[in-house]
Amino acid sequence: MAGEFAERPVDRLARRVLDRVGRGRYLVGIAGPPGAGKSTLSALLRKAIDAEAGAAVAEIAPMDGYHLTNDVLCARGSFARKGEPDTFDVAGYVAGLHRLRSTPVGEPVAWPTFDRTIDAPVPDGVVFDQQSIVLTEGNYLLLDDFEGRMWSAVRTLLDECWYLDAPREVIEDRLLRRHIGGGRTPAAAATKVRDSDLRNADLIATTRARADLILRENCGRYSVAEC
Repeated sequence: MAGEFAERPVDRLARRVLDRVGRGRYLVGIAGPPGAGKSTLSALLRKAIDAEAGAAVAEIAPMDGYHLTNDVLCARGSFARKGEPDTFDVAGYVAGLHRLRSTPVGEPVAWPTFDRTIDAPVPDGVVFDQQSIVLTEGNYLLLDDFEGRMWSAVRTLLDECWYLDAPREVIEDRLLRRHIGGGRTPAAAATKVRDSDLRNADLIATTRARADLILRENCGRYSVAEC
């Protein structure tokens, strides 16, 4: 399967999704470690799907919209671990996916997004209406139940789920730049990456084999690593 999407990869991925859409909404998950490029792939895929369909039929529902707020994390003493599985509102995320699946196309469904400039969720950041394709991206879409949190329910609500892989050194470099750009000192960014992000990446890597499609990005092009 390697190299299946070597030519015009995102357009081929878009056609794959459109070929599978039936009645109601079709939910595609894009999982993978932090820094793998899930948000970038989601945005490219949304654009390619809309172009192929000739209408705005796809929208992104980021898992990061269900981050617990900084106030909640600070009260729990968990702020330094932000991004780990227990720092998300899992039940809220599952309920949101259920609403998207069960609500008829044409009826509005609000979804929270996440603003990295303020490091906080934005309630009702996007509203689904006529969009029949949902692209939801996040770290833990393929995770089993973890420390009493029902992450496994996420996968049951997705029609398919892909895993976006990336070399560890690429992930580390991107995360360092992200944290420094967000206001951390280089030393604090390195600590966050070492003590939290890369540990999360190791956990997420254990879910890779559960994906319907495994993608790897190289200079903006995507290939199937395994299927």
